[in-house]
Amino acid sequence: MARSHVPRLRTGSAAAATGMLLTGLFAAPVSAQEETPAGATGTVARTVGDAGFEPGPCPKTADPVAELEGARCGTLTVPENRSKPDGRKITLGVAIVPAKADKPKPDPIVWLAGGPGDDAVGEAKMAIDGGLNRDRDVIFMSQRGTYSADPALTCRNIDEFNARATGLVYDAPSTEREHVAATKACREKLAASGADLSAYNDIESAADYADLRTTLGLKEWNVYGISYGTQLALVYMRLHPDGIRSVGIDGILPPSTGGSAVTWSAAKQGFDGVFKACAEQPACNRRYPNLAATFERLVRELEAKPVTTTITLPDSQKQVKVVLDGGALVNWMTAATHVAPQVPRALDELAHGKPQRIAEQWAGGKYSPQAIGRLSHGLVYGVFCSEWTPYETQAEALRAGQETYPSFPHSVQAQAPLLTSLRPDCDVWNVPAAPRSIRDVTKSDIPTLAISGGFDAQTAAANGPYVARTLPRATVVTVPYVAHVVFATSKCAQAIAVSFFDTPTAPNTDCLKDLKPPKFEIAP
Repeated sequence: MARSHVPRLRTGSAAAATGMLLTGLFAAPVSAQEETPAGATGTVARTVGDAGFEPGPCPKTADPVAELEGARCGTLTVPENRSKPDGRKITLGVAIVPAKADKPKPDPIVWLAGGPGDDAVGEAKMAIDGGLNRDRDVIFMSQRGTYSADPALTCRNIDEFNARATGLVYDAPSTEREHVAATKACREKLAASGADLSAYNDIESAADYADLRTTLGLKEWNVYGISYGTQLALVYMRLHPDGIRSVGIDGILPPSTGGSAVTWSAAKQGFDGVFKACAEQPACNRRYPNLAATFERLVRELEAKPVTTTITLPDSQKQVKVVLDGGALVNWMTAATHVAPQVPRALDELAHGKPQRIAEQWAGGKYSPQAIGRLSHGLVYGVFCSEWTPYETQAEALRAGQETYPSFPHSVQAQAPLLTSLRPDCDVWNVPAAPRSIRDVTKSDIPTLAISGGFDAQTAAANGPYVARTLPRATVVTVPYVAHVVFATSKCAQAIAVSFFDTPTAPNTDCLKDLKPPKFEIAP
């Protein structure tokens, strides 16, 4: 995960796609009323209202994605700002991976990526590895502003600063000033390119998906959203329910609660899940007792006296300085729940003067090629600065940190996990607040799978029951011992998701009873 105010709400295997969209020769438009022949979704050009789909080459990705071989591809063209229909048009890359079955079901699955700012096309491997295309086509569209869209609102300078910042004191005011300066430079670059930065948000993106379904000639489809994609899915369900057969949301981020306060709650729930699992294993508990207390003590000690070390970057001979303070440790831990078996040993090593393991994980992720130049910061800030910060005060954000971890120093409490510097960044991003209705809860009778991980420190498992209160046909599932985005790593979660699309009101969850806790690493 990249060090950023941005919740990189995804796992490493869900790295964003990059590259500019390739254009090509397209077929002539046909009647909007004509439905796509079965099994051939994406082969016909069609215009509906202000939106148009045209078949063409597949979007270019930063890394090769073998799962896109044989995909049917093209572009969706939509207004950048629907309140200005005569204004600029933007294009979004589309890739449709065909079903494995000879006779696919007529209702495909559309995949909503995480982030905000990740490119869905680059997440095709995760979806296909999990079996989503068993008997349905799976559709991937680069959300507006993401790398294989045009324009792509990426800012390499922010990613490079986030990497370099692992050698700075995380919670220092000087670090925040540099981060805000990088954000301001990004904004100036994107605005100078002609982008309407106020048009990159969930309201416009939800309309993009509604347009994609109609321009593909689909009467009905299913939705699977991961991480931030769950927020978008819930907005999409509320604003454009027509044609949605069922919705899976995995690693749930409710639009009504988005902000700094909820990230504190999520972090503690995920951390406590890991600590409890260790305490329940005699060998782990004997070797690493009272892990929660050790973690809180280390946060306090490092915030008072940061530790500096040097690491060698993976797959490179480059050495970089790494500084670990309390804020860095909290943010490392949100990602480390993905490697939960290592967490007790890593914290114990740090407590005994051996910071290397944590430092390597903390900096290695930031310097990884997957963390540089691929995230759409235009979409990140477009969402957070119009939908989150206008509806949460700085005092509310701070109070959440104080109530969740009263023992933490004020400087740590003031920076919510994964949302460091968010408010000053949004001040310089300067986009209008979204309508207050963006914070409405989604009330819908669309069958929904609300699935979470017991170790999720980024979007808490408690968000499943929360959203289900107003989704009467929801099935709530918590997969124990798994971190954020369970579909990425859990065979059980994948089986549940696939069965959900077969029978959306009665998915098969039998595999849950066979799950075992991880075996934690025990140092000699």
